[in-house]
Amino acid sequence: MIKRIGEHPDLELIGLHCYTPEKVGRDAGEIAGLDPIGVTATGTIEDIINARPDVLTFHGVFPDEALYEKVLEAGINIVTTADWITGHHRNQNHPHPSGRKVSEVLQDACLRGGSTFYGTGMNPGLNQILAIVHSADVSEIENVTVIESVDVSCHHSVDTWKEVGYGVSVDDPSIPGSLEKYTRVFADSVYLMADCFDLELDEVTFSYELGACTKDVDLGWYQLPKGSLGANYIKYQGLVDGIPRIESHLEWQMTPFTSPSWDIKGCYITQISGDPNIYSKHMIFPKPGVKLDNPEDFASIGMTVTGLPALNAIRSVVEARPGILTSADLPLRGFAGRFKV
Repeated sequence: MIKRIGEHPDLELIGLHCYTPEKVGRDAGEIAGLDPIGVTATGTIEDIINARPDVLTFHGVFPDEALYEKVLEAGINIVTTADWITGHHRNQNHPHPSGRKVSEVLQDACLRGGSTFYGTGMNPGLNQILAIVHSADVSEIENVTVIESVDVSCHHSVDTWKEVGYGVSVDDPSIPGSLEKYTRVFADSVYLMADCFDLELDEVTFSYELGACTKDVDLGWYQLPKGSLGANYIKYQGLVDGIPRIESHLEWQMTPFTSPSWDIKGCYITQISGDPNIYSKHMIFPKPGVKLDNPEDFASIGMTVTGLPALNAIRSVVEARPGILTSADLPLRGFAGRFKV
Protein backbone atom coordinates (compact mmCIF):
# COMPACT_ATOMS: atom_id res chain seq x y z
CA MET A 1 0.00 0.00 0.00
CA ILE A 2 2.98 2.35 0.39
CA LYS A 3 3.61 1.89 -3.33
CA ARG A 4 -0.08 2.25 -4.21
CA ILE A 5 -0.50 5.43 -2.14
CA GLY A 6 2.44 6.92 -4.04
CA GLU A 7 0.68 6.19 -7.33
CA HIS A 8 -2.80 7.33 -6.22
CA PRO A 9 -3.89 10.78 -7.48
CA ASP A 10 -6.03 11.44 -4.38
CA LEU A 11 -3.38 10.60 -1.82
CA GLU A 12 -0.06 11.70 -0.35
CA LEU A 13 1.81 9.61 2.21
CA ILE A 14 3.02 11.84 5.05
CA GLY A 15 3.81 9.25 7.72
CA LEU A 16 4.26 5.56 8.49
CA HIS A 17 3.52 3.93 11.83
CA CYS A 18 5.37 0.67 12.57
CA TYR A 19 5.17 -1.81 15.43
CA THR A 20 8.58 -3.40 14.78
CA PRO A 21 11.30 -1.37 16.54
CA GLU A 22 13.83 -2.20 13.81
CA LYS A 23 11.69 -0.32 11.26
CA VAL A 24 11.36 2.91 13.25
CA GLY A 25 13.63 5.61 11.87
CA ARG A 26 13.93 4.02 8.42
CA ASP A 27 12.56 5.43 5.19
CA ALA A 28 9.09 4.11 4.31
CA GLY A 29 10.10 3.41 0.73
CA GLU A 30 13.08 1.39 1.85
CA ILE A 31 10.90 -0.65 4.22
CA ALA A 32 8.54 -1.43 1.32
CA GLY A 33 11.38 -2.44 -1.00
CA LEU A 34 11.19 0.79 -3.02
CA ASP A 35 13.47 3.77 -3.52
CA PRO A 36 13.53 6.23 -0.58
CA ILE A 37 10.50 8.54 -0.57
CA GLY A 38 11.44 10.93 2.25
CA VAL A 39 8.94 9.62 4.83
CA THR A 40 10.49 8.28 8.03
CA ALA A 41 8.75 5.51 9.98
CA THR A 42 7.66 6.28 13.52
CA GLY A 43 6.41 4.11 16.35
CA THR A 44 4.08 6.09 18.60
CA ILE A 45 0.49 7.25 18.41
CA GLU A 46 1.67 10.76 19.30
CA ASP A 47 3.70 10.86 16.08
CA ILE A 48 0.60 9.95 14.07
CA ILE A 49 -1.46 12.70 15.71
CA ASN A 50 1.32 15.31 15.40
CA ALA A 51 1.59 14.61 11.65
CA ARG A 52 -2.07 15.75 11.31
CA PRO A 53 -3.07 13.41 8.47
CA ASP A 54 -6.58 13.50 7.05
CA VAL A 55 -6.71 9.71 7.26
CA LEU A 56 -4.88 6.84 8.90
CA THR A 57 -5.12 3.80 6.63
CA PHE A 58 -4.56 0.75 8.83
CA HIS A 59 -3.60 -2.57 7.22
CA GLY A 60 -2.47 -4.71 10.15
CA VAL A 61 -3.58 -8.32 10.41
CA PHE A 62 -5.61 -7.55 13.53
CA PRO A 63 -7.15 -4.25 14.76
CA ASP A 64 -5.46 -1.98 17.27
CA GLU A 65 -8.52 -0.53 18.92
CA ALA A 66 -6.59 1.44 21.54
CA LEU A 67 -4.78 3.20 18.72
CA TYR A 68 -8.04 3.69 16.82
CA GLU A 69 -9.70 5.42 19.77
CA LYS A 70 -6.89 7.92 20.30
CA VAL A 71 -6.54 8.69 16.61
CA LEU A 72 -10.28 9.13 16.05
CA GLU A 73 -10.78 11.40 19.04
CA ALA A 74 -7.90 13.53 17.71
CA GLY A 75 -10.04 14.20 14.63
CA ILE A 76 -8.23 11.84 12.24
CA ASN A 77 -10.33 9.52 10.06
CA ILE A 78 -9.49 5.82 9.81
CA VAL A 79 -9.93 3.44 6.89
CA THR A 80 -8.96 -0.15 7.64
CA THR A 81 -8.81 -3.64 6.16
CA ALA A 82 -8.29 -5.28 9.56
CA ASP A 83 -11.20 -7.45 10.69
CA TRP A 84 -13.96 -4.85 10.56
CA ILE A 85 -17.06 -4.53 8.35
CA THR A 86 -20.02 -3.71 10.62
CA GLY A 87 -18.70 -4.25 14.15
CA HIS A 88 -20.94 -7.22 15.04
CA HIS A 89 -17.97 -9.59 15.11
CA ARG A 90 -15.67 -7.43 17.21
CA ASN A 91 -18.46 -6.71 19.68
CA GLN A 92 -19.23 -10.41 20.19
CA ASN A 93 -15.82 -12.06 19.99
CA HIS A 94 -13.31 -9.46 21.16
CA PRO A 95 -14.69 -7.63 24.21
CA HIS A 96 -13.27 -4.19 24.90
CA PRO A 97 -11.29 -3.92 28.19
CA SER A 98 -13.83 -1.35 29.39
CA GLY A 99 -16.67 -3.88 29.13
CA ARG A 100 -18.42 -1.73 26.53
CA LYS A 101 -19.04 -2.78 22.95
CA VAL A 102 -16.11 -1.94 20.72
CA SER A 103 -18.43 -0.24 18.24
CA GLU A 104 -19.71 2.05 21.01
CA VAL A 105 -16.17 2.99 22.04
CA LEU A 106 -15.17 3.83 18.46
CA GLN A 107 -18.42 5.63 17.68
CA ASP A 108 -17.99 7.83 20.74
CA ALA A 109 -14.37 8.56 19.77
CA CYS A 110 -15.57 9.57 16.30
CA LEU A 111 -18.14 11.95 17.75
CA ARG A 112 -15.62 13.50 20.14
CA GLY A 113 -13.19 14.11 17.31
CA GLY A 114 -15.59 14.73 14.43
CA SER A 115 -13.95 11.83 12.58
CA THR A 116 -15.08 8.82 10.54
CA PHE A 117 -14.23 5.11 10.75
CA TYR A 118 -14.67 2.68 7.83
CA GLY A 119 -13.69 -0.97 7.34
CA THR A 120 -13.50 -2.82 4.04
CA GLY A 121 -11.27 -5.12 1.95
CA MET A 122 -11.62 -7.63 -0.87
CA ASN A 123 -13.53 -10.23 1.11
CA PRO A 124 -15.23 -9.28 3.26
CA GLY A 125 -15.60 -5.93 1.55
CA LEU A 126 -15.71 -5.63 -2.21
CA ASN A 127 -17.15 -9.13 -2.61
CA GLN A 128 -20.35 -8.09 -0.83
CA ILE A 129 -20.57 -4.82 -2.76
CA LEU A 130 -20.47 -6.88 -5.97
CA ALA A 131 -23.36 -9.00 -4.68
CA ILE A 132 -25.45 -5.91 -4.02
CA VAL A 133 -24.75 -4.52 -7.49
CA HIS A 134 -25.55 -7.86 -9.15
CA SER A 135 -28.98 -7.83 -7.50
CA ALA A 136 -30.00 -4.57 -9.17
CA ASP A 137 -31.76 -6.36 -12.04
CA VAL A 138 -33.33 -9.17 -10.01
CA SER A 139 -36.94 -9.38 -8.87
CA GLU A 140 -38.23 -11.66 -6.12
CA ILE A 141 -34.85 -12.57 -4.61
CA GLU A 142 -34.85 -15.93 -2.87
CA ASN A 143 -31.18 -16.35 -1.96
CA VAL A 144 -27.90 -14.46 -2.34
CA THR A 145 -24.64 -16.37 -1.92
CA VAL A 146 -21.10 -15.05 -2.30
CA ILE A 147 -18.24 -17.54 -2.49
CA GLU A 148 -14.50 -17.02 -2.11
CA SER A 149 -12.90 -19.99 -3.90
CA VAL A 150 -9.15 -19.46 -3.60
CA ASP A 151 -5.77 -21.03 -2.97
CA VAL A 152 -4.60 -19.21 0.15
CA SER A 153 -1.00 -20.45 0.08
CA CYS A 154 0.10 -17.13 -1.43
CA HIS A 155 -1.15 -15.19 1.62
CA HIS A 156 2.04 -15.25 3.69
CA SER A 157 0.58 -14.22 7.03
CA VAL A 158 1.83 -16.83 9.46
CA ASP A 159 -0.03 -15.25 12.38
CA THR A 160 -3.32 -15.47 10.50
CA TRP A 161 -3.03 -19.16 9.67
CA LYS A 162 -1.80 -20.11 13.14
CA GLU A 163 -4.84 -18.44 14.67
CA VAL A 164 -7.21 -20.12 12.20
CA GLY A 165 -5.71 -23.56 12.89
CA TYR A 166 -3.92 -24.48 9.67
CA GLY A 167 -1.20 -27.03 10.37
CA VAL A 168 -3.03 -28.35 13.46
CA SER A 169 -4.43 -31.90 13.42
CA VAL A 170 -8.01 -31.90 12.11
CA ASP A 171 -8.89 -34.04 15.15
CA ASP A 172 -7.94 -31.19 17.48
CA PRO A 173 -11.21 -30.02 19.10
CA SER A 174 -9.98 -26.42 19.14
CA ILE A 175 -10.09 -26.05 15.35
CA PRO A 176 -13.80 -25.31 14.88
CA GLY A 177 -13.68 -22.60 17.52
CA SER A 178 -10.53 -21.07 16.04
CA LEU A 179 -11.97 -21.14 12.55
CA GLU A 180 -15.14 -19.44 13.69
CA LYS A 181 -13.46 -16.87 15.94
CA TYR A 182 -11.01 -15.72 13.30
CA THR A 183 -13.40 -15.82 10.34
CA ARG A 184 -16.39 -14.42 12.19
CA VAL A 185 -15.96 -11.11 10.40
CA PHE A 186 -17.61 -12.92 7.47
CA ALA A 187 -20.80 -12.97 9.52
CA ASP A 188 -20.51 -9.18 9.37
CA SER A 189 -20.53 -9.47 5.60
CA VAL A 190 -23.88 -11.27 5.79
CA TYR A 191 -25.30 -8.55 8.05
CA LEU A 192 -24.01 -5.88 5.66
CA MET A 193 -25.78 -7.47 2.70
CA ALA A 194 -28.96 -7.95 4.74
CA ASP A 195 -28.88 -4.25 5.60
CA CYS A 196 -28.66 -3.31 1.92
CA PHE A 197 -31.48 -5.72 1.03
CA ASP A 198 -33.59 -4.37 3.90
CA LEU A 199 -33.93 -7.93 5.19
CA GLU A 200 -34.10 -8.63 8.92
CA LEU A 201 -32.29 -11.88 9.76
CA ASP A 202 -33.21 -14.14 12.65
CA GLU A 203 -29.61 -15.30 13.03
CA VAL A 204 -26.35 -15.95 11.20
CA THR A 205 -25.10 -19.53 11.55
CA PHE A 206 -21.65 -21.04 11.11
CA SER A 207 -20.87 -24.47 9.63
CA TYR A 208 -17.69 -26.05 8.31
CA GLU A 209 -15.96 -28.95 6.57
CA LEU A 210 -12.27 -29.67 7.17
CA GLY A 211 -9.75 -30.95 4.63
CA ALA A 212 -6.95 -33.04 6.19
CA CYS A 213 -3.53 -33.11 4.50
CA THR A 214 -2.88 -36.50 2.89
CA LYS A 215 0.90 -36.04 3.21
CA ASP A 216 3.43 -33.70 4.81
CA VAL A 217 3.45 -30.38 2.94
CA ASP A 218 6.29 -27.84 3.14
CA LEU A 219 5.33 -24.49 1.61
CA GLY A 220 8.68 -22.94 2.50
CA TRP A 221 7.07 -20.32 4.70
CA TYR A 222 4.62 -22.72 6.42
CA GLN A 223 4.55 -26.43 7.25
CA LEU A 224 1.47 -28.66 7.15
CA PRO A 225 1.99 -32.14 8.65
CA LYS A 226 0.01 -35.09 7.33
CA GLY A 227 -3.42 -35.16 8.96
CA SER A 228 -3.41 -31.43 9.71
CA LEU A 229 -5.82 -28.80 8.45
CA GLY A 230 -4.91 -27.85 4.88
CA ALA A 231 -8.26 -26.77 3.41
CA ASN A 232 -11.77 -25.88 4.53
CA TYR A 233 -15.25 -25.03 3.35
CA ILE A 234 -17.03 -22.59 5.68
CA LYS A 235 -20.57 -21.27 5.44
CA TYR A 236 -22.02 -18.24 7.17
CA GLN A 237 -25.75 -18.33 6.54
CA GLY A 238 -28.27 -15.63 7.38
CA LEU A 239 -31.57 -17.32 8.20
CA VAL A 240 -35.17 -16.12 8.09
CA ASP A 241 -37.68 -18.60 9.50
CA GLY A 242 -35.00 -21.29 9.28
CA ILE A 243 -34.34 -20.71 5.56
CA PRO A 244 -30.90 -19.51 4.34
CA ARG A 245 -31.41 -16.21 2.53
CA ILE A 246 -27.99 -14.53 2.51
CA GLU A 247 -24.77 -16.54 2.62
CA SER A 248 -21.00 -16.04 2.60
CA HIS A 249 -18.90 -19.14 1.80
CA LEU A 250 -15.14 -19.61 2.17
CA GLU A 251 -13.63 -22.34 0.00
CA TRP A 252 -9.98 -22.20 1.03
CA GLN A 253 -7.09 -24.43 0.01
CA MET A 254 -3.55 -24.19 1.34
CA THR A 255 -2.62 -27.34 -0.59
CA PRO A 256 -4.51 -29.55 -3.07
CA PHE A 257 -3.38 -32.64 -1.16
CA THR A 258 -6.28 -32.88 1.28
CA SER A 259 -9.23 -35.15 1.94
CA PRO A 260 -11.80 -33.97 1.23
CA SER A 261 -10.62 -31.46 -1.35
CA TRP A 262 -12.56 -28.86 -3.30
CA ASP A 263 -12.56 -27.61 -6.88
CA ILE A 264 -10.82 -24.30 -6.29
CA LYS A 265 -11.81 -21.84 -9.00
CA GLY A 266 -9.50 -18.97 -8.08
CA CYS A 267 -12.19 -16.30 -8.08
CA TYR A 268 -15.09 -14.68 -6.26
CA ILE A 269 -18.54 -15.92 -7.20
CA THR A 270 -21.94 -14.30 -6.78
CA GLN A 271 -25.01 -16.51 -7.07
CA ILE A 272 -28.50 -15.03 -6.83
CA SER A 273 -31.64 -17.13 -6.97
CA GLY A 274 -34.64 -15.10 -8.07
CA ASP A 275 -36.21 -13.81 -11.25
CA PRO A 276 -33.92 -13.91 -13.16
CA ASN A 277 -31.09 -16.00 -11.66
CA ILE A 278 -27.58 -14.53 -11.61
CA TYR A 279 -24.19 -16.24 -11.67
CA SER A 280 -21.09 -14.06 -11.84
CA LYS A 281 -17.34 -14.62 -11.43
CA HIS A 282 -14.98 -11.86 -10.33
CA MET A 283 -11.55 -12.94 -11.58
CA ILE A 284 -8.28 -11.12 -10.92
CA PHE A 285 -5.21 -11.24 -13.19
CA PRO A 286 -1.88 -9.39 -13.13
CA LYS A 287 -1.40 -6.67 -15.71
CA PRO A 288 0.60 -7.60 -18.83
CA GLY A 289 4.32 -7.78 -18.21
CA VAL A 290 4.07 -8.54 -14.51
CA LYS A 291 6.02 -11.69 -13.74
CA LEU A 292 4.77 -14.29 -11.29
CA ASP A 293 8.07 -16.04 -10.70
CA ASN A 294 7.67 -16.61 -6.96
CA PRO A 295 4.97 -16.84 -4.27
CA GLU A 296 5.61 -13.25 -3.17
CA ASP A 297 4.39 -12.02 -6.56
CA PHE A 298 1.08 -13.82 -6.08
CA ALA A 299 0.88 -12.49 -2.53
CA SER A 300 1.37 -8.96 -3.82
CA ILE A 301 -1.73 -9.26 -6.02
CA GLY A 302 -3.79 -10.42 -3.04
CA MET A 303 -2.52 -7.58 -0.88
CA THR A 304 -3.27 -5.09 -3.66
CA VAL A 305 -6.89 -6.13 -4.19
CA THR A 306 -7.42 -6.16 -0.42
CA GLY A 307 -5.99 -2.71 0.19
CA LEU A 308 -7.19 -0.74 -2.80
CA PRO A 309 -10.90 -0.76 -1.87
CA ALA A 310 -9.78 1.08 1.27
CA LEU A 311 -7.55 3.57 -0.54
CA ASN A 312 -10.12 4.33 -3.23
CA ALA A 313 -12.78 5.01 -0.58
CA ILE A 314 -10.70 7.57 1.29
CA ARG A 315 -12.04 10.65 -0.53
CA SER A 316 -15.64 9.63 0.23
CA VAL A 317 -14.79 8.80 3.85
CA VAL A 318 -13.18 12.24 4.36
CA GLU A 319 -16.33 13.86 2.98
CA ALA A 320 -18.69 11.68 5.08
CA ARG A 321 -20.42 12.42 8.36
CA PRO A 322 -18.62 11.62 11.63
CA GLY A 323 -19.12 8.14 13.04
CA ILE A 324 -18.80 4.53 11.95
CA LEU A 325 -19.63 3.88 8.30
CA THR A 326 -20.26 0.68 6.37
CA SER A 327 -20.24 0.20 2.61
CA ALA A 328 -24.02 0.69 2.72
CA ASP A 329 -23.36 4.34 3.64
CA LEU A 330 -20.89 5.22 0.88
CA PRO A 331 -21.87 6.65 -2.51
CA LEU A 332 -21.13 4.67 -5.67
CA ARG A 333 -18.08 6.85 -6.29
CA GLY A 334 -16.67 5.53 -3.00
CA PHE A 335 -15.98 2.20 -4.71
CA ALA A 336 -14.43 3.64 -7.88
CA GLY A 337 -10.81 3.17 -8.86
CA ARG A 338 -8.72 5.88 -10.51
CA PHE A 339 -7.33 6.28 -14.03
CA LYS A 340 -3.58 6.61 -14.45
CA VAL A 341 -2.72 10.28 -14.82
